[in-house]
Amino acid sequence: MNRQTSKPLKLAVLISGGGRTLKNLLDLAAEGTLPIDVRLVISSTERAGGLQHAKAAGIPSAVFERKQFATDEAYGSTIFDACREAEVDYVAMAGFLKLAPVPDDFAGRVLNIHPALIPSFCGHGMYGHHVHQAVLDYGAKVTGCTVHFVDNEYDRGPIIWQQPVPVFDDDTADSLAARVFEAEKESYPHVLKLLAAGRIQLEGRRVTFGERQ
Repeated sequence: MNRQTSKPLKLAVLISGGGRTLKNLLDLAAEGTLPIDVRLVISSTERAGGLQHAKAAGIPSAVFERKQFATDEAYGSTIFDACREAEVDYVAMAGFLKLAPVPDDFAGRVLNIHPALIPSFCGHGMYGHHVHQAVLDYGAKVTGCTVHFVDNEYDRGPIIWQQPVPVFDDDTADSLAARVFEAEKESYPHVLKLLAAGRIQLEGRRVTFGERQ
């Protein structure tokens, strides 16, 4: 097995649901093939199944529900205060469905993965099976996933990595979702490895991959 020699990235992972992406990252980290140290898991709901993955791995977790806060800004402030306290390098959104404005000190340090090729089939309300059904309804022949930096608009941050996935004539939203998720399981870890190796540079909206630092 080729083990990573990069210094582990200290991460907070934000979830709203079952935590499949979180589990994939934790499994790869446990295998020694992904250089991350998940310090904190934050959920937007106490019903998120992904909290069980955090518990099983012995990772501290917190639940912040949007309805408990008067504004998006107050919600985001609480979330990122927790991330500061955990002393994380980056925040990885993994199926997190709420808007949490990114403060200045976390600009360029928050990532998300979207189950389509941004700028298509994205934006507010476009998540999960809504995305895959929209792809099928439109008649697209190629979809995929996108890892991007997060700004304060849904799915508008600079694109880091995209992986295409074909759409087949007999696809359903379920079958397409399953195939896209397999691409997601490769793409997010790939980007995190590049970050750990110091190879990602962000200038404006343009992301480039430099030599290992």
